[in-house]
Amino acid sequence: MSYTGPDFEPPQPRRSPLRRPLTVAVAALVPGALLGWGVYAAVGGPGDGDGGGADRAGAVRTTAAPSAGASATPGDDGKKPAGSSPAPTSGKPSASRPAASGPLKGKVVVIDPGHNPANFRHASEINRKVNVGTHWKECDTTGTATNAGWPEAKFTLDVAHRLRALLEEQGATVKLTQDGDRSYGPCVDERARIGNEAKADAAISIHADGSGAGNRGFHVIMPGSVHEGAADTRAIVAPSAELGKNVAGAFVRVTGSAPSNYLGDGTGLVTRTDLGGLNLSTVPKVFIECGNMRDAKDVALLTSGSWRQKAAEGMSEGIVSFLRG
Repeated sequence: MSYTGPDFEPPQPRRSPLRRPLTVAVAALVPGALLGWGVYAAVGGPGDGDGGGADRAGAVRTTAAPSAGASATPGDDGKKPAGSSPAPTSGKPSASRPAASGPLKGKVVVIDPGHNPANFRHASEINRKVNVGTHWKECDTTGTATNAGWPEAKFTLDVAHRLRALLEEQGATVKLTQDGDRSYGPCVDERARIGNEAKADAAISIHADGSGAGNRGFHVIMPGSVHEGAADTRAIVAPSAELGKNVAGAFVRVTGSAPSNYLGDGTGLVTRTDLGGLNLSTVPKVFIECGNMRDAKDVALLTSGSWRQKAAEGMSEGIVSFLRG
């Protein structure tokens, strides 16, 4: 069944709904019109911890402990969403509930909620370097946060729970790389390994960016061709691009959000070869940066429980369309 967790909207100044029509760039994300999407290849900053595009776009990745009021999820009543475990001990991926009958029965999807809410307590552990095939990189980071102190890791876990429920409705077996049930991490190499060992038919890593104010919109990051050291993405580049286009197109349709105005040349699609979570994957995988946590307009969406549900629905529809062919 669909995610039924609390959905209380936090008090916010009233904002008029978006009036501008979706641009041509948005329309280009409808799957049939994505044939001309551009490839954007760039190398991220050394400390992005597989967080996506944030560091190379003037991002701020938080390292301090979240504020006392940052633990509750905006858009709900502060209760922990159903399905998460408080015990910070397990190093194993979150197990899926028994799959229901549906069009995705027999399919395995791995959801990777970016970062971990407890990472800030383990600076030395998350700063140690791991091999991501092409180079060594920090195990993980704390992720970014809104200016009010709500952390990216809380956002990603909430959306992951919603997405899991939707995919399980379709009959998929769903595994999370972490469910708030371990003291930190997992590191970026382990996140990829969890998807590989599950033999996932699709994997998605959920994030929110930390770029400058005025930078808005979502983007989907796909793996470029890498064949170096432990990394060999050649077999997954094409299916991952197909997964990315499906997710981007569905995300536009369901959420009404425009693609990034600062990465991807208006397509909402970016290719990178520096992220360990992609470089080390042997299964089709993409990252999605759902919006910018440092822009007030995007934050109004990211902190809305109803919008997060739409975000999960957009991801789910994209994954379903990819898996059904």
